[in-house]
Formats: sequence, C-alpha cells, structure tokens
Amino acid sequence: MATIKLKFRPSSIPGKEGVLVYQVTQAHVIKQIKTGCKLFEEEWNSGDIHVVTPSREEYIKDLKIELAEKEKRIHYIIKVLEQTLQAYTAEDVIKAYMSPERQYDTLFTFTKNVIASLNTIGKTRTAETYNNTLNSFMRFRNGRDLFIGELDSEIVEAYETYIIKTLGLKKNTSSFYMGILRAIYNRAVDKGLVMNTNPFKNVFTGMDKTIKRAIDVNSIHRIIMLDFSDIRRYDFARDMFLFSFYTRGMSFVDMAFLKKKDLKNGILSYKRQKSGQQLFIHWENCMQHIVDKYDTDNSPYLLPIITKIGTNERKQYLSKIHNVNRNLQEIGHLLGLELPLTMYVARHSWANIAYNNNIPISVISEGLGHDSEKTTRIYLSSLNANKIDDANRMILEFVRNGK
Repeated sequence: MATIKLKFRPSSIPGKEGVLVYQVTQAHVIKQIKTGCKLFEEEWNSGDIHVVTPSREEYIKDLKIELAEKEKRIHYIIKVLEQTLQAYTAEDVIKAYMSPERQYDTLFTFTKNVIASLNTIGKTRTAETYNNTLNSFMRFRNGRDLFIGELDSEIVEAYETYIIKTLGLKKNTSSFYMGILRAIYNRAVDKGLVMNTNPFKNVFTGMDKTIKRAIDVNSIHRIIMLDFSDIRRYDFARDMFLFSFYTRGMSFVDMAFLKKKDLKNGILSYKRQKSGQQLFIHWENCMQHIVDKYDTDNSPYLLPIITKIGTNERKQYLSKIHNVNRNLQEIGHLLGLELPLTMYVARHSWANIAYNNNIPISVISEGLGHDSEKTTRIYLSSLNANKIDDANRMILEFVRNGK
C-alpha cells in the first residue's frame, strides 16, 4: 500500500515562508502533491506544526484543519485504488488527486449535475431544495469540496451540529437538509460511485413535532380589521395571508401560479405543486374582494405575485414570498403576536380553527390536500395542547367527583 508523509520545503529566500507538500511513496517510487499551504521555517519542527507568534495562531489552526482534510482525501484515493486495481503507481495517486475521474466524483460537482438534471426534466422545486442544501453544506465546508466517498458519519454529525448549534436552526430544518443530503448520497450509491457506508446513521432524519404556528380566530379578525391603506407593502402582505387562509391554507407557490382560467362557475380548481393533487374550492366573496383590489387585466394570473410574464417567473415568486413573509412578521409585531407571522401560519391556523370547531380530521386533511391523515395529525398534535389540557382537566374533575 502507498504511504504518505507531510514534508516542509523551506524557501531559498531568508525570512520567507516555505511550502508544505505530501510525499507519496508506492513501490519505492516517490511523488509529491503540492498542498498550497505555507509556513515559516520556525513553525515547522520535524513533522510538527506549532504556533510561534500569537498573531499566527488562527492561521495555524485553519491550516491544520485543511491539511487533515487533504490527507484524508489522499488516504481515500489510495483505498479506492487498492480495491479497484491490482497494481497502481504513485503517479496514479497524484492524477486522481489533481484530476478526479468518475470514480472520484466530488460531492459538490455531483450535486450540481443532479440539480441540472432536475431542472431539465422540470422538477424545479426539487432542484431548488437540492441547491439550498448544497449552498448550506458548502458554507459549512467553507467551500472545500470532498469526494463522495469521503462523506462519513463524522462529517455528517458535524454538519448537523453546525445547523442546530451554530446557525440556531430547529431539528426539523436540520432533518430537511440531512434528508436531501442523504438523497444525493443515495443517488451516488445507485450509480455505483461509492459503497454505502451509512454515514447518516447517527443523525436525526425524522420529523419532530411541529412547533406551534397557528393563531386563533380573534387574531385573524384583528388582521382583517387593520387599516393599511397608507402602507401598501403591509396591505399586500395581509391580503396574501388572508387569501391563503380563505382558500384552506393554500401555499404561496400555488397562489402565485393560479390562473384566471382556473376559476370557473364559482369553483377555483388547481393542482398542488408539491404533490400534483387536484383541489377544488368554492369561490367566496372574501376571495373576490382581494382579487378585485389589484389590477391584473394584462396578466393571465389571478393574483399580482408574478407581474413580468415570461421573465424568470420562479425568481419573481421567490422574491415575493421573501418580502411578504418579512412584512407579515412586522405586522405580527404590531399586533403583539407571540409567534412569527408568516404565510405558513395561515395554513396551520385554518387547520387549527377547523379542528377546534369539531370538523373531522378526515375533512381537514382533504381540505389541506394532505396525502394522509397522518400528516394532518402532525399539524394538529402541536397546535392543540390547550385542547388536550382541557380534556385532561375534565377527566381529573370526573375523578375528583367520583363520576
């Protein structure tokens, strides 16, 4: 098996940094891999890198991390060569390191190719989630790519810690990113690029109970009654929130692509972009009131979310949802709401209010367009702690009274 050793090459110019290289030895032949890393001669001591001046401490720390990853990559290449070739040379190791071939596909490159394929077949939303995950993982890695086979449980666990502890995001958000990253990894496994070593075995990829994202009837009424005639951005955000609530929690992406032809004979029909499920909604006066407020005469769309037809409509939708959610949160602060007001709150609130008015879960599930009642129950299990508390209080009262 090939061996590697870190070597220091001092500069011929006094006082200038020298360079670090990896020496690869196989069958008595020695080759070198340039690391691009530099050190002063006094910072190198027989294979050990140490801090001489405090101002270089952070640099040395980052340097050691970078070198550890480079060494890990070289060891991975040697491992693959040992498994796939009866004989290989030190030059083969160098070539694989400098110019990765198919069997050494890097995670960033492979993911970008998957995203391009998804866009080609029209799966733009899936492509966006993959792209968001890639960007998140690239930030975690500080832009340092890695071979797919290098993705191990240690890196995955560190990424989970980064999401939850460093970024302060919730377990469900971490689970979302982990699920996408695992899907990318599984694609590589299916293509025979790597063997499945189950690097996700120690991280959470399930669904935690959804945090409370619903407001009550009184809060909805307060939102309706707010006068934003002088603040157009608040007025628009409030209207989009209410339209979603009025239409049984319709998602913003479905609202954005609603067309006027989807409304016929008092029935609004549309397909959920998330699932492809066809939904039908009876058209009410409150919905018409919102539509009438906006000039969409020259647009095929029902709502003024996409305003430049044929010009990167997806980008327009993403920009609008960002602005609407930001403005809704400001409205929530004005009302003194305990939770951040977003478009998603409209969907949860509709489900919560329906449940509190004794509408069967099966009906709520169908109204939301859920594939199963299980998803609806996840919504409701987190939304109705008070209802459960009331039931428990009633039971305890029965026990106390001996009834």
